[in-house]
Parts: sequence; structure tokens; C-alpha cells
Amino acid sequence: MAHTLKGRVLIIAGSDPSGGAGIQADIKACTAMGAYAMTAITALTAQDTNGVTGVHEVPETFIAEQIKLCLDDIGADTIKTGMLHRASVIQAVFDATQGHGRGIPLVLDPVMVAKGGSPLLQKDAVHALQTLLIPIAALITPNIPEAELLSGMTIETDADMKKAGQAILKRGAKAVLMKGGHREGAEVTDILLTEGGAKTFRSPRIKTRQTHGTGCTLASAIAASLAQGMALETAVERARNYVWNAINTAPGYGSGHGPLNHLADAD
Repeated sequence: MAHTLKGRVLIIAGSDPSGGAGIQADIKACTAMGAYAMTAITALTAQDTNGVTGVHEVPETFIAEQIKLCLDDIGADTIKTGMLHRASVIQAVFDATQGHGRGIPLVLDPVMVAKGGSPLLQKDAVHALQTLLIPIAALITPNIPEAELLSGMTIETDADMKKAGQAILKRGAKAVLMKGGHREGAEVTDILLTEGGAKTFRSPRIKTRQTHGTGCTLASAIAASLAQGMALETAVERARNYVWNAINTAPGYGSGHGPLNHLADAD
């Protein structure tokens, strides 16, 4: 059955050869949502479900060229960023998107640590992220460790999540989705914060190791939904349902944290 594409998403992130996270997961998620995915690759990684063993960096000028060509030719309705591992890469992404895509909503997934524990963001890049990309983000989607680093706070409760999210909001982002998957409990709690208030989402926790690429997949699914004209809260709810289904029906590949089922129902 033929499907009509709606919404253009430019994804700026790293490549995962195992297909579970990074650019590969982003493309799959956008496609499942019915959106058109373009990519600007920031780094090549050598990784599997057990972790990252190597990173091959892409020159900043080439990253910028990828962004420019996509935005000047096809254009985009949203931009989604993932692995931006160096301060100079963040600067290049900022310059290119502001020069060729100013006004396009940015969904910022602050990828800092891989599922296996490997660092994916250099320490000096955190400041660049805080001062360049967070202030222009329509949405930032940190997990608990990322939110703690960005806010300087310890997060253990829902109240802590809201407080840290408010601190990130003050850096200029229009919205923050605080992801609670790293916390314990029978439910996963995510909290969406905007200037207008907070919306809490809860879903049953699935006890599984098949969680590789959940952050990439969620952020891309949200970006795709926003590109299609959905309101932010609706886009987040749709993306969360999709990721839950994708985890629940994961194929069980790999000996570590396995990939999701990106063909899961999106609606």
C-alpha cells in the first residue's frame, strides 16, 4: 500500500552501523511517521549493541556543506540534532542552520553518552551546547544524566525533574521534555515543560534490554510529527506511544542493548 510523505526533517547526527541508533534510527523513525528524512552526518562510529569502539570525525566544513545543500534545495519543516561531539561541530551546526534554516524549529537531542557508557560529547562541548543551540531550540529532550549535567542538579523525583527542566528552559529553549527512563519504578515518567506549565506523561515500564536508540527514535518521531503540523503536546504523545510499541515488539537482536522495532505502529 502506498503512503504519502508529509513533512521534511533534516537530521544532523552521527552514524550507527548497527542500525539501532543515530542517523539510521532517525531515518527509520521519520519514515514510520510518514515524514521525509534528510541527513547531515557529523561522525562515523564503530559500534554494536554492546557499545562504541571508535569514532571517525567528519570535518566541520563538510558537515556545514551537507546542511546547506539540504536546506537550500529541498528545505525542511523541522531540524533534529543528535550526536554533536565537539564544540567546533556545534559551532558549525549553529552557523549553518542559522544561515540557511533560520526560523525552522529545532528539536535538540543532547546526545552525551551512549547506551553502553561511552562518552559522545566532549567536556568543552557542553558549554557550546548551552550557549549556542539550547537558546534556539524549539524542544530539547534530555534524559536524566544529560539533564543533571545541563542543569547542575541531582534528579531523583518528579519535582527534581521539573526544577531541572525549568533551569534548562531559562537558557532559552521554548520547551524541555524531561525523560525519566533512567529512574526506577513500574512506570516511566516524562515531563514536558514550557513557559505555559508542565504536562506529565506516564507509561508502564517494559523490563527489557532492547532499548538501543530510544532517545534518537523518540526525538526524531517528535520532529517528524512537528514537521507535519502537529501541536507539541500531541507530537510528544504520539512519539511516546510509537517508542513504547517499538520497545514492546523489539526483535531481540544483538547480545547487548538491542534495537527497537522501528516498524511498530506510529498511531
